[in-house]
Amino acid sequence: MSNELILRDVVEDDLAIFFEQELDQEANYMAAFIAKDPSDRAAFMAHWHKILADEKVIIQTIIFDGKVAGSVLSYEDERKLQVSYWIGREYWGMGIATRALSEFLANNNKIRPIYARVAKDNLGSRCVLKKSGFTIISESKAFANARGQEIIELLLEKDEE
Repeated sequence: MSNELILRDVVEDDLAIFFEQELDQEANYMAAFIAKDPSDRAAFMAHWHKILADEKVIIQTIIFDGKVAGSVLSYEDERKLQVSYWIGREYWGMGIATRALSEFLANNNKIRPIYARVAKDNLGSRCVLKKSGFTIISESKAFANARGQEIIELLLEKDEE
């Protein structure tokens, strides 16, 4: 393996891979805040086409060793710039999320502050965000579709490059 990581624009063929990645029950549990029915392919595609059509959203596919490993994006929510990412479970624990997020922030979105949200018990994503310069600024309760209950969600902020 070469460990080559590339960020590129999302293409239509990526969506089928994203859909399959987001069907993973363990990944959904960790992500917590997912669609009400992650198996609804039509809703998934409609959501993604809406994202891709939004000129304010910056989104890229994460390619690792020539394969689609996930996606990373920034978007505005509640008048705050937010960042999010999804990594297929087969790529967890390899540093791919940290590398992709750091590269994305350095090359595509330099607006600060920028925010991220994560389930408090999602230690992997918390580690990725910490390594990428985010710090926890608050916590609140939020309903997690993947868990069918309210959980603690952390809001993190990165305010410098």
